[in-house]
Amino acid sequence: MPPSAEDKEIRARLASIGVGPGRSFEFKDLSFEHKAVVLLGMKAGDEQVDKFLAGGTKKINGWSVGAFFGDQAFYKGDWLKRAGAAKGGIYGNDAVEAIYPYTRTGGTGQTLDTSKCNYTLTFPAGKLPPVNAFWSVTMYDGKSQLLIKNPLNRYLINSPMLSAMKKNADGSLTLYIQKDSPGKAKESNWLPAPDDTAYLLMRLYWPKTTPPSILPAGEGSWQPPALVVSK
Repeated sequence: MPPSAEDKEIRARLASIGVGPGRSFEFKDLSFEHKAVVLLGMKAGDEQVDKFLAGGTKKINGWSVGAFFGDQAFYKGDWLKRAGAAKGGIYGNDAVEAIYPYTRTGGTGQTLDTSKCNYTLTFPAGKLPPVNAFWSVTMYDGKSQLLIKNPLNRYLINSPMLSAMKKNADGSLTLYIQKDSPGKAKESNWLPAPDDTAYLLMRLYWPKTTPPSILPAGEGSWQPPALVVSK
């Protein structure tokens, strides 16, 4: 890929250690001292990315909401943002296509631990995620960010499932976020969780641009509701 104006400096720095077109970088061939420096640099870089992910979004009811994805003009040589996007959700779309609120905490900031607590996520009547296409809420293990094996083979709840789900008397919709079944009567609204910490990712495809809207990301009139510990 031809270098852009934003690429030139970082490509020159990489070339100084043998990384570039037509070159090979063999970690095993480095000296002990160089291996140590590379590993320390990787650790420091990873910590920078985690710090960015923790603070580079707006916190709304425990959810992190922001826009990390886009083209070259969007990043403008911001390699930290680009690395954060890759670690937080590689292959994501830009904000016009989709917004990805994510959370590892409940509404009061406590870590989601579905080995100890059951949670609910309730969308008030008329306040489902405002999208032109569809939305989903996907459950992942809090440590590995991998999907969770469960007896229903259910890994997400999304808008195409609404017709099979049960709404509350006031028209609101409650999702049950827990490792054990909430009972047959509520199982249509159950999102199985790990016997451990949890990571939830909401995907809002083709978000609406008129109120209520989540756009601009983190500033819009629609906000994702908090997860609360259920009784």
